Amino acid sequence: MTLTKNTMREISLNKLKNTHKFNRIYREYLLNKELQKLLKSKKREKILFYYPLKMEANILKTLHKLRKTNDIYIPFMFEQSFKMVPFRLPLKRKKFGIFEAGNSHLDIRNIDIAVVPAVGVDGNLQRIGFGKGMYDRFFEKLKKRPYIIFTQLEYCYTKELICDSYDVAADILLTPTKMLKSK
Repeated sequence: MTLTKNTMREISLNKLKNTHKFNRIYREYLLNKELQKLLKSKKREKILFYYPLKMEANILKTLHKLRKTNDIYIPFMFEQSFKMVPFRLPLKRKKFGIFEAGNSHLDIRNIDIAVVPAVGVDGNLQRIGFGKGMYDRFFEKLKKRPYIIFTQLEYCYTKELICDSYDVAADILLTPTKMLKSK
């Protein structure tokens, strides 16, 4: 059987859904520790984070820590994609159960780093997400490509090249136990 993007998505989502609660807390601690170390080594003035869904890696410790010294943005769903808005409280639960900050009139087009959740990743370090294409459309609109970090709670990677040409690729894939850099 040939591995397809949809098959890899199903396998990865199943793996993420079955992560044990206590193991998850420890894995999130390790991931946040590595993410903070990685971000400390990079120029990181403007950073796009995501606000995690239940099966995504919880990176809120890193987000809150860096909020004190950096410009932090999170996605705000807009049309078929999203736009960046400054991270500020209170957050509201929106479509797909995603928490968002309030809308902003700022037109932010440049960031230094983007921290993006990935369901799975292929051999080119291209992202397999939930299948809506929001991150792909978002990165297409940016003026310059930021340094992109994919995060995963469980290592869901295949050496096969199964993604489409428009799927966003990472500079680095970060999990609690592994780190893969693009070639």
